[in-house]
Amino acid sequence: MALTLAEAAKLSNDLLLAGVIESIIKESPVLQALPFIEIVGNGLTYNRENAAPTAAFYAVGDAWAESTPTFTQITTALTILGGDADVDNYLKATRSNVQDLEAAVVELKAKALRDKFEDTS
Repeated sequence: MALTLAEAAKLSNDLLLAGVIESIIKESPVLQALPFIEIVGNGLTYNRENAAPTAAFYAVGDAWAESTPTFTQITTALTILGGDADVDNYLKATRSNVQDLEAAVVELKAKALRDKFEDTS
């Protein structure tokens, strides 16, 4: 659903700072927390540590206890985290005199994505 005229009017009345898109890139905890890697296929397999090996201090001549790590292999299907952030061209042309409507909507969508990411992590 596109931004409504009533909601666009709210954003055109107050003076707001520019640079919304830039703040998403620099300050988004979602982007900072995600390790971006290129994947070919529809899933990712990785090893999860179950138990770490141990270490101990030994005296000369002591028998050393063996300790090895254990792992579980996990396969996760790839999914998309996203959302639609539409702003009508008419509203952009007529209601963006003070605030860039598209930038404001994209910033709010980024906040929603961050909140969703934090709920699932």
